[in-house]
Amino acid sequence: MAKTTFWDVIEKTIEKVGTPLSAKEIWEKANELGTVGDFTTSGKTPWATIAAYCYTAINSSGDNSMIIQTSERPAQFFLRKLVDKVDILKVQKQKETEVAKKEKTLNNKFNERDLHKILVAYAYGDSHFKANLKTIFHESSSKATKGQNEWLHPDLVGVYFPFRDYKKETLEIQNHLSITSIKLFSFELKINLNFGNLRQSYFQAVSNSSWANEGYLVTLNIDGDPTFKDEVRRLNNAFGIGVIKLNPENIYESEILFPSRINPEIDWDTVNRLTNENGDFSDFLKLITEDCKLGKVKSEYDTVLNAEGLTKYIIEKGINSNE
Repeated sequence: MAKTTFWDVIEKTIEKVGTPLSAKEIWEKANELGTVGDFTTSGKTPWATIAAYCYTAINSSGDNSMIIQTSERPAQFFLRKLVDKVDILKVQKQKETEVAKKEKTLNNKFNERDLHKILVAYAYGDSHFKANLKTIFHESSSKATKGQNEWLHPDLVGVYFPFRDYKKETLEIQNHLSITSIKLFSFELKINLNFGNLRQSYFQAVSNSSWANEGYLVTLNIDGDPTFKDEVRRLNNAFGIGVIKLNPENIYESEILFPSRINPEIDWDTVNRLTNENGDFSDFLKLITEDCKLGKVKSEYDTVLNAEGLTKYIIEKGINSNE
């Protein structure tokens, strides 16, 4: 008896569901409905392989391909033999409504600000950042003409001090040469990142985080569609804002999906404006100045929860990934 192949999984799953599906949805539904059969794979992202199979078939066989692509963003696939039996436009609108309801339900459980403690713990313990973070409350900004301060404030800012990594002699010579190893980070947080909010979220991060040495868009959930990843990569290449995926199951396994472009110089004009507009940001700069004078971190940034406290916090807030 022949073993189940990727094509078997694709065909049987779409046929059973009866609607266009993204590559990731095909894999998820295959496991849910049992159409995955005895198929096994060692790959960590089998949906990426499914997408590659579909694109290859469409490009090589054209109008004779078994599979067709019904939409681009996100990329969804369907069986050619079922096209006349389904109102594809109607089905896609229904799916969009269902996705919106699912995200609304998820957002009702917790809000973006509840993710701050998770990012604070990750950035403090991760070897790339080793940073102390501080929340920037937009509410503490000075009142301005509507729209004047839109997308000005990041959600969190962070600082890396070299005190733990460099010897005293190294720090002293840097000081004499007017060189610093201190780095400033800026973060914009979102619960979900998908085609529906990608451009607005990304350019919000471009606007409020490009001033730092490194700026990031951080999310709990990110669309797994390969075409979505390609779009994020394009934006990252063009504008330099990095993307971080938080992992609530093990926050220390969160990852930088796309690194930030490193800016050797701080945009001091934007820093000065943030200082004038927001008391929290002004306090952040004061904390850095005090610690630099002392040569060690003594100031109070956002509290870093230990592993046990972090787990308890995540459970209490009901924070979980929908992926």
